[in-house]
Amino acid sequence: MKVVIIGAGVAGLAIGWRLLQADCSVIILDRAQPGRGATSAAAGMLAVTAEMEDAPEAERRLALASDVLWPSFAAELEQASGQSIGYRRDGALMLAADAAELEALRPRGTVLDSAGVAALAPMLANPAGALWTADEGHVDNRALGAALAVAVLKAGGKILPGEAAVRMDGHTVLTPYGGYTADAVLLAAGAWSGLLAKVPVIPVKGEIIALAPPPGAVLPKPMIWGNGVYLVPRGDRLLVGATVQDAGFDTNITDAARRHLRSRAESLIPSLQDWTVAEQWAGLRPKSPDGLPLLGPGPLPDLFVASGQYRNGILFAPAIARMMADMIMGQGAVIPEFDPRRFA
Repeated sequence: MKVVIIGAGVAGLAIGWRLLQADCSVIILDRAQPGRGATSAAAGMLAVTAEMEDAPEAERRLALASDVLWPSFAAELEQASGQSIGYRRDGALMLAADAAELEALRPRGTVLDSAGVAALAPMLANPAGALWTADEGHVDNRALGAALAVAVLKAGGKILPGEAAVRMDGHTVLTPYGGYTADAVLLAAGAWSGLLAKVPVIPVKGEIIALAPPPGAVLPKPMIWGNGVYLVPRGDRLLVGATVQDAGFDTNITDAARRHLRSRAESLIPSLQDWTVAEQWAGLRPKSPDGLPLLGPGPLPDLFVASGQYRNGILFAPAIARMMADMIMGQGAVIPEFDPRRFA
């Protein structure tokens, strides 16, 4: 079976890798470079507890299923690519602003008082307490994109960077340089998916900053959520994110976002005022009208869609890779809540 995939982000690459393992022929087209869109702009969190608090049951089940797959997925990918993806399970603290908020967190799991929080993250300023999830993790999303690209190439796939799909004509995907005909086409172009087919996906801009510590400063070990931001340790930097803005396809970074994120982070850890902003970037999250992913058959024959993951493209990746590869090969069923045709 021959498959053309539009989009070399985490979804397109992971699905392509699974298809190649099933002896399919795979060509992946991307308007830029593999893993350099929303995949590289994320923070790489695998945060089921924080992200799925108010999620519909179908999305929560997807998150939990994918979270279970992540350990074996990471190990398999590192072996296949020969590259580390920085997969870690150091836990997460969801901070409470006061005693009432702490009490509201109690039904969700293990709650720590201020002393318990201080033992895990002593740099925090007078926390009232927190919800502690010891198995929450994160992955280096930029390393993940690079490793998936290597795994695809080693498995015999083709990746054509800088070759944007501009139109689909039946089973043929047209680019400025030619046409690629396949038995099935997968549209996994993230926020740009709606430009190629009648797929209701819009871009939602998010900015993140990376803080570098002064000499002698120590990064927190767990991820930290509080005061409207999250803090993710990544190597020798601390990622602080993320803004949410309806700004079309604008990816310019702004002073306002930097000030906002830094101020919120410093309210949690005052010593961050001595840290420097080492990097700032913006990405575009793909969002559907109801906020749920679009996973299944598209509006054209033999067209499949994997988009609309919004904030959880990294978390969902292992489950979506397996689900969509099976579906494309005619071996999997569509989950009704994620069916792209629900908006027809």
